[in-house]
Amino acid sequence: MKQYLLSIYQPDGPAPAPEILEPIMKNLAVWNDELRAAGAWVFSAGLHPPESATVLRADGDEVLLTDGPFTEGKEHLGGFTVVQAADLDEALAWARKLAAILKPLSIEVRPFTG
Repeated sequence: MKQYLLSIYQPDGPAPAPEILEPIMKNLAVWNDELRAAGAWVFSAGLHPPESATVLRADGDEVLLTDGPFTEGKEHLGGFTVVQAADLDEALAWARKLAAILKPLSIEVRPFTG
């Protein structure tokens, strides 16, 4: 079984209002339960907003630290799930279900190396 990263990209800004977010979180919990029951769940987490990030970059003998996200943009990685799947098609099937729950957010699927 291969492992795949399902990355969730979300727009910058405040979280949706509770009346919008609560049904999404309920459906997301059902999806996570389904992943676990199928033995496909490996790990998942949400991330703090991009402004909480610190970027480190080596420059000669020094390491420069910069507050904020690595890239400027209107969307950033908001969370992710690692799944175990027989192949890309199976990983995409899990990602389709996730995309339907989190619409209109984008889900990127990438295999791990090795």
